[in-house]
Amino acid sequence: MRFLVLSHYYAEHRGGIEIVAEKLALSLAQRGHQIAWAASDARGPSLRRVSPAPIREIRMRALDLFESRLGFPYPLWGPSALATLWREIGQAEVVHLHDYLYFGNICAFVLARVRGKRILVTQHIGEIPFKSPLLRNLLRVANATLGRLILAGADQVVFVGEGVRRHFEERIGFRTPPALIMNGLDATTFSPDSPDGARGSCRRALRRELGMSEDAPLFLFVGRFVEKKGLPLLRQLAEALPEVRWAFAGWGPLDPEAWHLPNVTVLKGLQGATLARAYRAADLLVLPSVGEGFPLVVQEAMACGTPALVGAETAEACPDSGDAILREEVSCPEAFQRWQQRLRSLASDREGLRALRPKVAEFALSRWSWETCADEYERRLSSPRPTFAQGS
Repeated sequence: MRFLVLSHYYAEHRGGIEIVAEKLALSLAQRGHQIAWAASDARGPSLRRVSPAPIREIRMRALDLFESRLGFPYPLWGPSALATLWREIGQAEVVHLHDYLYFGNICAFVLARVRGKRILVTQHIGEIPFKSPLLRNLLRVANATLGRLILAGADQVVFVGEGVRRHFEERIGFRTPPALIMNGLDATTFSPDSPDGARGSCRRALRRELGMSEDAPLFLFVGRFVEKKGLPLLRQLAEALPEVRWAFAGWGPLDPEAWHLPNVTVLKGLQGATLARAYRAADLLVLPSVGEGFPLVVQEAMACGTPALVGAETAEACPDSGDAILREEVSCPEAFQRWQQRLRSLASDREGLRALRPKVAEFALSRWSWETCADEYERRLSSPRPTFAQGS
C-alpha cells in the first residue's frame, strides 16, 4: 500500500506522537509498504535529522505561534504546503493521521475525503485538564466538533489507550468499530542491561556516567517540559523531597533548570541508547501526566526494568497491567499530598523497587513490539472499506 502519514512534527521534535509515527511508519515500510511522511519542518530546540530510509519526507514550512507561549505545539501550514498536500494525497492509497487535532491533519482529512482516499486516524490524546480555562475549553469544543467530524468520518480509528477510547466512544458513532492498539517497543534498544548478578554494579556505573549520586534514590522524568506532563506538580515534589535526586530528560517551556533546586538535574539530548542508560540508572520513572493514551516513555522505562509511577488514568490505558504499573491519582484536590506520601514511601524502599525490576521488564518485553503493532494495523486495513452509509 502507498501511505501518506501526517503528524504535526517529525521525530526530531522529540514528542511522543512524532516518535510513535516514525516507529510505526518504519515498521510498515520494512514490510514493503511505500511511506511518505508529511510534517512541519521543526527548527529551534531540536537538531534536524533525516527520517530512517525508506521513509520519504515531505517537510512543510510552518509557523508555530503557540508552543513557546502556551506549551502546546500547533504549527500552521501555508498555501504552498497545502498545494503539496493535495498532490501527495492524490498519490496515496491510505492517508494516516496521527491525532485529528492538528491543522495539517484537519486539512489532510478534508482533501482526502474530496479525493476519495481511505483515511486512518491514530488518536493519541483525549481530554486534557489544562489549568488555563481557555485551553481547556478550546480542546473540549474541538473534541465535540472537529473531533466528532473527523473520527466519525474516518474509515478506521485506532486508539493507543483505553481511557482515550472510552472518552470518544461515548460521544461518537464510528463507521467501523474503533481498535485499541498499544504502541510498540524497540526491544533491541530498551531492555534490561545485564544479568541479575551484575546489574547493581552496572547501575552504579551508569549513575557515575550521568553525574548522579550512587547512594541517593534517583527518580527520572522523561518527556516535554509542559503542563500536561505534570511539571508543576513535579516541581512541588522535588522541593518537598530533597533527599531524592531528580533527573529530567527532555525540553520545553517549563524548564526545571529554572527552579534552581540542588537536587534537580536536566539531562539534555538523550535518545535511543543514551536514553536507555538513563532509564536503567533510575530507581523509578515518575510521570504524573494527564490526557494521554499510553506514553511511550512508560513502555521504554519498563522494558529497561525501571518501575513507573504514573497517573491512574494513564495506568488504566493499559487494562491488563495489574500491579506491574504503579499508579496514583493526579486529577484530585489532594494530588500533591498523595504523590508526596507515595514517593517518600518508595524512596525509602529501594530494595522493593529493585525487586520489581524483573517483573516490569518481563511484562513490557512480552507484550509490546513494533512488529506486533504493525501486524494489528495491517490486519485492520486488509478488511473491505466501509461506505459512508454505515457511519454517522
